[in-house]
Amino acid sequence: MAARYLAALEPDAIFSSDLGRAVETAGALARLTGLSVKLDADLRERGGGSWEGLTNVEIRERYPDAYASWLPPDGEPLADVIERASAALARIADAMPGGSLAVVTGHGANLGLGLARVLGIPDGARILGPFGNCRWSVVSRGQARWRLLEHNVGGLPEPVADPEGDPGAEAAGL
Repeated sequence: MAARYLAALEPDAIFSSDLGRAVETAGALARLTGLSVKLDADLRERGGGSWEGLTNVEIRERYPDAYASWLPPDGEPLADVIERASAALARIADAMPGGSLAVVTGHGANLGLGLARVLGIPDGARILGPFGNCRWSVVSRGQARWRLLEHNVGGLPEPVADPEGDPGAEAAGL
């Protein structure tokens, strides 16, 4: 369903993590739009170290203290995830011509942390709620800053006029 909604927005480009589930999601949109998918390893989910391949229950049982803080003891540091994800989002936006729309498929933690950084939210503030599966945010980037127009939605975004009249504001679906 998400692919149909996003296809209706007539995106100009699709970018995706190179991991399976994100590629599959991007592929559904690509089939509907005729666009190719550009893979970016910086959009990969956070490396979970010894948590990789375990269920949520197994992680909670084997690593109760780390589970409580959601910090895998030998996983990828949050600072690294934030840096690579926000850099990928900025790089994608820089590659898009004015007035165009990019759809980025990826993983909740990676995209949420990267999005918070590009919006200027302090690292670790956890102001944005988590992404649900097949949900997205709509952001625009003007001349000097990013703006969050919608977050964690699963239907067509409502048209939003820029009250500040920023002629350089460009929309991007994440």
